[in-house]
Amino acid sequence: MNTEAYVRSHIEHGINTIEFFHPQSNSLPGKILEELAREIHFAGTHEETKVIILRSAGDRTFCSGASFDELISIKTKEEGLHFFSGFALVINAMRKCPKIIIGRIQGKCVGGGVGLAASVDYAIANRHAEVKLSELAVGIGPFVVGPAVERKIGTAAFSALAIDAGTFRNAEWARKKGLFAEVYENMENLDEAVYKLANTLAHSSPDAMAEMKKIFWKGTEHWDELLKERAAISGRLVLSDFTRKAIEKFKNKKG
Repeated sequence: MNTEAYVRSHIEHGINTIEFFHPQSNSLPGKILEELAREIHFAGTHEETKVIILRSAGDRTFCSGASFDELISIKTKEEGLHFFSGFALVINAMRKCPKIIIGRIQGKCVGGGVGLAASVDYAIANRHAEVKLSELAVGIGPFVVGPAVERKIGTAAFSALAIDAGTFRNAEWARKKGLFAEVYENMENLDEAVYKLANTLAHSSPDAMAEMKKIFWKGTEHWDELLKERAAISGRLVLSDFTRKAIEKFKNKKG
């Protein structure tokens, strides 16, 4: 079994599948975030790529958000800004990418993982894809991913997730709120739906899809600046005693 973190992409029949993995429940250290942003940017400029599938490895957790190991090692506001800017990089890469991005959401989404699911253009999930914005529980807040999540599910649902930071919402809740477009009972049906749509889009007009993306993301043109400002807030809060103690507690519980 592979225990090394990675980001890989594979192109076949116009479908560019970008997969990420981390042994700690597909968490996102800075290196993975940078590689993800790079692969998404490349796929957006790559002529053979007609459509993108974003997925993670494994079957239990799509993405558990920020890496606790990296969070606890942040010592200055600058380091904090740099780390949280990694999430901004990925969200903005998806936002600016002229290709449609399908999210294959096969398991739990926590924190930044909800941000990824909200930033794809069409999310297809299975029933295990529960969602939780856990940031407040460790003294931060969903500041960087917030605009992406709020844009997708509205202020009421976003604030409910952000405030009740300890509770998972099930996949059906996420579908009703608009985070997921479709939810399937099992992995086989999930994959069938993902590849059926990807294949259809791979044979659709690239120009039409690029124009559609501009419409979908209308009103987000200021996000380069906005998400950087939000990253600075998280970067400052992560240095607090509250956050340090909360993360240590979470890590000890997991260990």
